[in-house]
Amino acid sequence: MNSLHDPSSAARAELARLVGAIAQTDGEYANAIASLKFYRRSVTSEPMPCIYALGLGLAVQGGKRVTLGGEIFDYGQGQSLVTSLDLPVVSYVTRASSAEPYLGLWLELDSARLAQAAAGMDLSVPLASASARALSVVDLDEGLTQALIRLVRLLGEPQLIKQVAPLIEQEIMVRLLLGEHGATLRQLVAAGSASQQVARVINWLRQHFTEDFPMDDLAAQAHMSPSTFRLHFRSVTGMSPLQYLKQLRLQDARQLMLNEDIDAGSAAVRVGYESASQFSREYTRLFGAPPLRDIRRLQESV
Repeated sequence: MNSLHDPSSAARAELARLVGAIAQTDGEYANAIASLKFYRRSVTSEPMPCIYALGLGLAVQGGKRVTLGGEIFDYGQGQSLVTSLDLPVVSYVTRASSAEPYLGLWLELDSARLAQAAAGMDLSVPLASASARALSVVDLDEGLTQALIRLVRLLGEPQLIKQVAPLIEQEIMVRLLLGEHGATLRQLVAAGSASQQVARVINWLRQHFTEDFPMDDLAAQAHMSPSTFRLHFRSVTGMSPLQYLKQLRLQDARQLMLNEDIDAGSAAVRVGYESASQFSREYTRLFGAPPLRDIRRLQESV
């Protein structure tokens, strides 16, 4: 169908226009809607390990790649990405130029509000897709695109944001639960499901990852045997509990070195490593360079 007569294409083009008008130079853009952020890049980027929290991401223009464990997720204009819990991923822009820059949108979702929305819905009908993975990429449908357009346009009416933005965000969550991302999100809110138990353990890990504890304690928290817990954890996150813990520690150490100007040895101790050499080896494996060289590279790129 000709894009000029395709409502979905026209809506995606309008969303790109709105985001481009806000993100006029490369960088990250916060705004009056705290849960909403915009991104612009005029060149492709290097792979960057980071944490994706519960949220909805769009490559409004251009393309992006996210790797989770050994899985690769590519998405671009006309597609959306959802993560249902905190995931250590490697993310990078794959399509961008000065003539047609990468434009991105991220909407953080609130787990309590998502559960509240789900509680008032009839979600008894099983979904065609029932993958346990906590990350999904699907085509962006017309209804969701229009809801996002209304949310972005709301920035032009600041007096309405406090009352209206939560209503549009609620609509977006309902559409996500009922749409193709539903399998990813419903498992988070399904009481007693294995995915929900894993999510609870991950929430605990995010607060206690610097501590020393037996890994089997995590299985006990989930009320599972160690082997069953590891199986469910990997099916949700794409990695083992130990790999997940290491990524949390290494990414926090990187931020400590960047933000507090401390050395690698001090950062290693603060995030729970007993061996500086082990920390350096695992840091280099994740970030592609030893700590000192990696931090210098990041500082020079700012």
